[in-house]
Amino acid sequence: MFKIVVEKECGCFKRSTLQNNIDLTSKDEALMKSIQMRDHMNDEFCGKHSFKVQEAGNNFVIAMSDSTSNGCCGGGCGTH
Repeated sequence: MFKIVVEKECGCFKRSTLQNNIDLTSKDEALMKSIQMRDHMNDEFCGKHSFKVQEAGNNFVIAMSDSTSNGCCGGGCGTH
C-alpha cells in the first residue's frame, strides 16, 4: 500500500476538492497521482507557495517548496 500525504494543508488546499492521505495499491499509480496533485496545486492555487513531491518509504509527500512571494498564507503572520 502506498500513500499520498500533503505535508501542510494550506488554506487553498482546504478550500479545494483535493483529499489528503490517499491510499493506493500501486507505486506507479501513487506517483502519477501525486504529480498530478502537485501540478494542480502549483497551477490553480494562489501562488504564495510552490509544491514538490518527495518519496519517503511507501509515501509520496507533497511538501511546500520555498515561498514564492512575501505574502502570508493566512497562518497568523500578523501582517493583516
